[in-house]
Amino acid sequence: MTEASSLEAIRENEKAIRHLKEAIASGKHWYLSLLEAISMWKSTEEDYNGEHYFYLIDGEAFDWLLLAERLCQEIADLIPEEERVNLLFHDHPPIKLSKDEFKKLIGNAKYKAYLNYLYGVLTEEALLLAVTEEIRKERRTLGLAEDDSAVDVAYQRIYGATQDDLFSQFRKEKGYRQRQSTTLGELKQFTYWLFKYRLKRSEKARVASDTKKALSWLHRNWIRKSRTKP
Repeated sequence: MTEASSLEAIRENEKAIRHLKEAIASGKHWYLSLLEAISMWKSTEEDYNGEHYFYLIDGEAFDWLLLAERLCQEIADLIPEEERVNLLFHDHPPIKLSKDEFKKLIGNAKYKAYLNYLYGVLTEEALLLAVTEEIRKERRTLGLAEDDSAVDVAYQRIYGATQDDLFSQFRKEKGYRQRQSTTLGELKQFTYWLFKYRLKRSEKARVASDTKKALSWLHRNWIRKSRTKP
């Protein structure tokens, strides 16, 4: 992004924040105002309050809740704390919207990028958790002791390589420094990279089977979480 386009994005972001505050002040519900501001937002990443926010992974996958978290900092004194926490930490919005209503509010392009995030990050995370769960059940059935290797076995089973080797390959391809620590933003980028890596090396039937397994895991755990909510 050039300096001129970066400055333009900053100006558009400021307009989005003004719209958010003015819409709430006019009586519109904060969640609807937030989604409208998200539709106006231009920056794909940003440094803010000492944190780096990476909203669009690979120019394709939109982390809308991360942008919602960023914008909620601008209106912290204007919204109920419990509603904010439920949205950002439990993905439980204060107003139920249909898919079409949500799509209309954040805009077509951002909605398509959000679907990429849903399948490329959230579903990929679910696949890893589902396979790890399978491996632990297999071990319990065989009477084997629990240990921490189930995650590594899951990586081998899904991607044919260890987590460390895959992370090293991901960083090399992205031009990132090889280091001991990581950030949440980098982990999400790595997960999206794993998704694309799996699609390239797997047959269509295997991809479909893995996706079904991940979605089933998400569905089961979503129902379980909903039932345990106070």
